[in-house]
Formats: sequence, structure tokens, C-alpha cells
Amino acid sequence: QVQLVESGGGSVQAGGSLRLSCQAFGDSYNSFFMGWFRQAPGKEREGVATINAAGNRIYGADSVRGRFTISRDNAKNTVYLQMNNLKPEDTAMYYCAADSRAGLDPLRYTFWGQGTQVTVSS
Repeated sequence: QVQLVESGGGSVQAGGSLRLSCQAFGDSYNSFFMGWFRQAPGKEREGVATINAAGNRIYGADSVRGRFTISRDNAKNTVYLQMNNLKPEDTAMYYCAADSRAGLDPLRYTFWGQGTQVTVSS
């Protein structure tokens, strides 16, 4: 069992930056893929970026490539999402997730946090 707690969301203007953090509680954290997903109102949840346990396999959505960076610190049981050059279309609820399977498909992920809101104004 893994519990996930996100933080770091907020409101910024376009072009700004935010860093999201997700701390995991549980014994299996260091063996899991960790990922960030987002869901805007009226849209399906989509994968943003995911990272394997060792931190050397990363999957990223085309829409955020070059702007968002995922990383993890296993000593702190924490995964981060650095978001730069934010755009209004990045506005969504951002969720942290964990599972033993890889990829950006949210259906592959079993454990989810409660989410943190990111709002980008133009």
C-alpha cells in the first residue's frame, strides 16, 4: 500500500513556473514507477510525465516536453514536477500516482494522491 500527498500547486501567469512535490508513504515506494497526471474540467485524465524507480526511464507527454521535468529523490520518498513556461492550457488538477507498471496511461496506476490545482492565467 502506498499513500501519496501532493503539494506545490497554485496560480501563476503564463510564462511562470511552479514545482509540484509528491511524498509517498509506504514500503513499496522505491520499487514503483511514479507519475504526474492532470485533468482539466470536462476532459479525461492524461499522463504528463512518469519516472521509474531508478530515475533513468522517463516518459513525457509531447505537450510538456522541453517545459516540464520530472525527478525523484528516493531518500525523501518524493517525486517532483518542475513546470516552466506555463501556459493557460496547463490549467488542471494535477495528480501524483504510483504503480509497478510503466507508461503514461492513467489506467495502469493503482495508487493516487488527492490532487493539487494548477491555474495559469494569460
